[in-house]
Amino acid sequence: IVRACCSQKASDMVAGSKSALLLGAAAAIGLSEAFSPAPMALSHSRSAALTATPTLRAERSGLAAATMARESFVAGNWKCNPIDVNEARQLATAVVAEAKTAPGQVAIFVPHPYVAMVSDIAKGSNVEVGGQNMYVETQGAYTGATGATMLKSVGATHVLVGHSERRATFGATEELINGQVLKALDEGLKPLLCIGETKEEYESGLNTKVCALQIAKGLRGVTKEQMKHVTIAYEPVWAIGTGLVCDAAVAQDVHASIRSFLAEMFDKEVAGSVRIQYGGSVTPDSVDELMGKPDIDGCLVGGASLDASKFKRIMNYEPVV
Repeated sequence: IVRACCSQKASDMVAGSKSALLLGAAAAIGLSEAFSPAPMALSHSRSAALTATPTLRAERSGLAAATMARESFVAGNWKCNPIDVNEARQLATAVVAEAKTAPGQVAIFVPHPYVAMVSDIAKGSNVEVGGQNMYVETQGAYTGATGATMLKSVGATHVLVGHSERRATFGATEELINGQVLKALDEGLKPLLCIGETKEEYESGLNTKVCALQIAKGLRGVTKEQMKHVTIAYEPVWAIGTGLVCDAAVAQDVHASIRSFLAEMFDKEVAGSVRIQYGGSVTPDSVDELMGKPDIDGCLVGGASLDASKFKRIMNYEPVV
């Protein structure tokens, strides 16, 4: 399988074998025929950005028709920033002021020590607040953990689940992520489920298969009714904070494949209504083209969300169709 999917050198074969295992798992849950994009090269230059292949056009045309019913959703992920509460207060105040003209929904996911303060600043505005992680238990002997009810009690309405940094750095498993999604929904928080492939998986042509597998596992046990409260963020791991460019047309193809898989997992109504954000080095220069694509409903913004003026431009995107 590795030889068929990946032309890596010998030193890269370990990463390739991991991707092959993912492909095998995807096939086991009936995904092997659903998605088949060709591998594409990566680029540091926007002018030499990735070009899309004309895949999934038939599926897309049927499901993207519900686009007009989906409100756009731009969210900022502050990650482990800013450095102290004073800077956090200044940034939150600026974001709330700049978000007044945003055409869609806006949220900021802030470090847990800042949730209460930022929620107070955002009160009465069109900016919603979320936590960056949560545990599957409400309370107990879980040192360092934060429960869903704790987040709600200090003003959070959303929570990030399955971000690539939680997966890679902190070892979050698919089982844990699924438990977090279910717990968040049970407690009235709106989970934003992050999915996406690594560079090795992308170069092996496994991007959509990996995304489908992560969705299948992350949303296991979620009902059609609960899906009204779920947002999905596609974040190619290789494009997060790296300077590598994912062309908007390529992102659109992956989003369309995600929507097609949701139609298989749930139904076309759910697939047509779920919002799918794009994340991965989103900037004021790239947002307009991204937001002009029919299956891209918003952006999950990292570094640019720490600059109120840049985030204002992203929140007030001007879609290029």
